[in-house]
Amino acid sequence: MPPTKKKRSRRRTLRRILGGVRRRVRRAAGRARSVWRRSLQLQVVTSTLVISVIVVVVLGTFLSDQINRSVVASSQESAATEAFADRLQIADALAPETEDQTKPADSGKKGSKPLDDVMDTVTGTSEDGSKKRYDVLILNRTTPGESRASGSVVPADVPLGLQLSLRRNIDRFEYDKPVGSVEKIKFTGASQPELTYLVGSVVHVPSTGQNYEVYHFFPFDEEEQLLSNVRLAIVVVGLGLVLLLAAIAYLVTRQVVSPVRLARQAAERLASGNLDERLKVRGEDDLARLANSFNEMAANLALKIHQLEELSQVQRQFVSDVSHELRTPLTTVRMAADLLYDAREDFDPMAARSAELMQAQLERFESMLADLLEISRYDAGAATLDLDSVDVTKVVLRAIEDSEALAERHGTRFELRLPAEPCMAEIDNRRVERILRNLLFNAIEHGEGRDIVVTVGADRDAVAIAVRDHGIGLKTGEDTMVFDRFWRADPSRARTIGGTGLGLAISREDATLHGGWLQAWGQPGEGSQFRLTLPRLAGSDLRGSPLSLVPPEIEMRRTWRGAMTPVLLPATGDGADHDDD
Repeated sequence: MPPTKKKRSRRRTLRRILGGVRRRVRRAAGRARSVWRRSLQLQVVTSTLVISVIVVVVLGTFLSDQINRSVVASSQESAATEAFADRLQIADALAPETEDQTKPADSGKKGSKPLDDVMDTVTGTSEDGSKKRYDVLILNRTTPGESRASGSVVPADVPLGLQLSLRRNIDRFEYDKPVGSVEKIKFTGASQPELTYLVGSVVHVPSTGQNYEVYHFFPFDEEEQLLSNVRLAIVVVGLGLVLLLAAIAYLVTRQVVSPVRLARQAAERLASGNLDERLKVRGEDDLARLANSFNEMAANLALKIHQLEELSQVQRQFVSDVSHELRTPLTTVRMAADLLYDAREDFDPMAARSAELMQAQLERFESMLADLLEISRYDAGAATLDLDSVDVTKVVLRAIEDSEALAERHGTRFELRLPAEPCMAEIDNRRVERILRNLLFNAIEHGEGRDIVVTVGADRDAVAIAVRDHGIGLKTGEDTMVFDRFWRADPSRARTIGGTGLGLAISREDATLHGGWLQAWGQPGEGSQFRLTLPRLAGSDLRGSPLSLVPPEIEMRRTWRGAMTPVLLPATGDGADHDDD
């Protein structure tokens, strides 16, 4: 019968409750693991506590066992001594002193009186005046009327095993061999069984040939209470010892961990840029020497960083000054070169070609000066953004329009994959357009005349532009080196479009200034793809990109190859191997 809706609802509710409990347990376990991994003091104290508990448990068990054996052995020895003495008294009382006592006429009357008297003696008071704490049972199985018992003991209280052992001694005529046993006996009128030590012995009367079974019941309640108190004392002392050791470990580790924690905090502040951070030095021990070494390291590090900052400042200033100073003579040379270039038709072919080369190199020189000035602004931290909310698709179209002339000269076409809706984002229009021009020029130069795919994607948090070429590609490790200044994959390969070697480096700085990413992918013979990812809102953090860095066709090819990988089956009994087609 299918479950009703009510039952299904209860099951779903139970599953949700159990799921919530599991999640809370996992979170609590995760926090506990994090605290354990991060706290050296907790690890040391916990380890000390665990080892202390193990040692105390082992020692406590050993001591308790030894004390238990000692107390039980002493009580059994004392009980056996008292039982032996009582047996002698009983034997003396049962032995006839005169022949008149053995006459049948009065044997019944006088035979019981000595037994009553000896019972009063053996169960009465001890030599120090205290009442004896054990009971005695005397059994005469041939004459049940001559059996005697003290207290509330009855013959049924004697365990069968002890009775059989004593009877075997009688059968073997071993009258002087006692039998002992520790048993839990529930006496008549008692609510709970009591731990009792039983000693069984035989009194043989040669004149009558009768055997008397004598059982002594020695209660072990006092010994049991003593052992219980001893165990309690061992537990209390062991627990106190464990806590004391844990406190000692806490104090000792605190003395060591506290300076280490202070050193860690100082190192974190030093790493965050606070070069004036120093540790206080107390004493002359190893920790004080560690603090001295840390302070010396921090001082040397601050000095080196200061020197590097000064050197970097000098370099930036030098580049900026040189760039500015070169502009004046470059302007003059540019004016003269323009005149020569305009009049090149009147020159002979060699002079005309020289004018054209000078014009091209001057344009490249001007571009390099502009890039050097831009790089110096980034190095000096003076670059700023002129933000505006624009449609990224339009920025891409303008960059493609600026690159079409160069693409036509190289026989390259653009394939656009643009979204139907506008992709609005807060960006610096000039800088993003410069990034795209650099990516397009780079794709044209290395695309070997094949089509270039430009893709635009967007999601709720970010926009992305991917430029894909099908040229020579990138080798392993070159996807990060390609953004280095003046880097070339092949130094012997000349630049075909007159690039300065700073375009991708400036593009990455522009992307970072926006809070975005500029990443590269490539494989030899498969071409390369550059992906620019920018946040829609300025200042927000990126969590992902709307476009994949690896081109979709490459991902599909990898997936297809993985799906078509042959599976080797185990060999059959006849030794034949089978491959999965």
